[in-house]
Amino acid sequence: MPELRVHAGRHYAIQFHYALPDDAWCVELSEAVPAPASWADIPNAATHLPGAAFVVAVIPDEDPRLEPAVHIRSHDEHVIPYEIMHWFMDQVAEQVERCRLAFVQGASEAVE
Repeated sequence: MPELRVHAGRHYAIQFHYALPDDAWCVELSEAVPAPASWADIPNAATHLPGAAFVVAVIPDEDPRLEPAVHIRSHDEHVIPYEIMHWFMDQVAEQVERCRLAFVQGASEAVE
């Protein structure tokens, strides 16, 4: 489920997914887009959905030697407010920590 935030009247989304080819978690930041009008009658339906990601953090979780990286994916200019970028980077830092902790715990369980 994406996380949504509104800043200065614009909607932003953060979405997590696992990229099997990269053995990595991806954290994507996008500008959220309105949900289809047909969802208006559905109770608790989302009002906005993630749009096309313009910043993606890739966090490897299989090889601790690989560094997390941030990719900028945009054909046009995006202005990202500081508060939104800070929110995104907090989410990235938390995911990096989870991946590193899981790797350490997995390595220690393998030795036992």
